[in-house]
Amino acid sequence: MKIILFFLTVLTINSCLIKGKDSREIQKKNLLNDQKHKELKRAYFASGCFWCVESIYESILGVEEVYSGYAGGKTENPTYEKIITGRTGHAEAVEILYNPKIVSFKNLLEIFFGTHDPTTLNRQGPDKGSQYRSIAFYKTKNEKDIIESYINYLKRNKSFKNKIVTEVKPLEQFFYAEEYHQNFENKNPYNPYIINVSLPRLKKFKKKYSEFLKTDERD
Repeated sequence: MKIILFFLTVLTINSCLIKGKDSREIQKKNLLNDQKHKELKRAYFASGCFWCVESIYESILGVEEVYSGYAGGKTENPTYEKIITGRTGHAEAVEILYNPKIVSFKNLLEIFFGTHDPTTLNRQGPDKGSQYRSIAFYKTKNEKDIIESYINYLKRNKSFKNKIVTEVKPLEQFFYAEEYHQNFENKNPYNPYIINVSLPRLKKFKKKYSEFLKTDERD
């Protein structure tokens, strides 16, 4: 009887774990397969703390949803506790679901380079470590060409005083971050980091790229 109960317990625990993991994947698939969102595309960037980056892209007209996560490394199923050690190879990144009829991949890329410092290696503002490095991910050759062309444009125009260290990498896999990281800025407006780092970065973005803002995000 104890053996039977043991296996039932293990099965229940494993089912809960599978359900939790699957529900996250199903949520993304449902969003993409839904009639309203069938035209959406996805873009992926890493440019420092994903709390800041998520709120920036959520403010853009044509962006339907943004998710925080981890990408660029080799470790399977990374967690926040693991990636902050700097040993997983992953960076804090965001997945952007956008309508290409309203905002283009190049627009999102321009905002990426315009809202962080792509010349600082393994650092953004007060955040230090390889998990905060700058990466522009691509899924197709066309996206790669757009990224490389834009970087060359920035170099020709000497847009930055120092050398651009942004990595250009194919997206191998995107791992969704823990639930408490999702929409963190809106859920934690009084968090000291949000007040002192994230919100000033968001305000600077809104001032610089007002033409890309959703109506309710304009001051």
